[in-house]
Amino acid sequence: MTNLNLVQKGEETNDKVVVFVGSIASTTEMWAPQLDALAADYRVIAVDHRGHGGSPLADVAEGEASIAMFSEDILSALSDAGVEDFAVVGLSLGGAVAQYLAAHSPRVTKAVFACTAAYFGGPEKWEPRAELTRAEGMAPMVDAVVSLWLTEDFRDSHPEVEQAAKDMVLSVSGDGYAQCSDALAKWDFRDELSAITCPVLTIAGELDESTPPATVAAIAEGISGPKQSVVVPGAHVPTLEAPEEFTRALRDFLR
Repeated sequence: MTNLNLVQKGEETNDKVVVFVGSIASTTEMWAPQLDALAADYRVIAVDHRGHGGSPLADVAEGEASIAMFSEDILSALSDAGVEDFAVVGLSLGGAVAQYLAAHSPRVTKAVFACTAAYFGGPEKWEPRAELTRAEGMAPMVDAVVSLWLTEDFRDSHPEVEQAAKDMVLSVSGDGYAQCSDALAKWDFRDELSAITCPVLTIAGELDESTPPATVAAIAEGISGPKQSVVVPGAHVPTLEAPEEFTRALRDFLR
């Protein structure tokens, strides 16, 4: 079990807790606009994955990391922080974790699945990435990752956000990225979506090439509980490209 890094804002006595779980290669900085916007009304907690941001690398054999393991890490960290029930917001890899938590943990009251999928392409897509980053770190990946996160027009007009995103990716441990890749290589939740019965919001990025709106919509179609769906501007990380639209969708759903 890894002691995950948590970034918290809002009153710790507030029992309305929202937990944010990010993309592979991201840190809690991916959620900065949402944490600032929601802290007045909620206790907001962002989580760094293993080997990402302030979280240490897990002691786990190559190829053995899983979404279930990441989910148990989060539940343990939240228990240590005195959190019982919570709403979970997950993007990309974090959306896979949020799906697992919503299906398996009665502590989840609501769930937001953003720019994510119930299947991410399997071993053929992720094993080469794990091999590359274990050998060479994140430098070979940074440009490709950020080009999926943010649209070209936005990168051209907001070079400071593009550079911050690149710095975020480069701060991640290559082994940490590889462990997340190992988990995504095995991830296929398509036949388990019906176990999700809590209220769900899906958010898709209009121009997301990694998890297009149709991919996100397929999650909503598979779950059993009440659901809402929205499409916001931007690509794979609209938390940075369209923060106001993303946060507005969260507010409307959470309240």
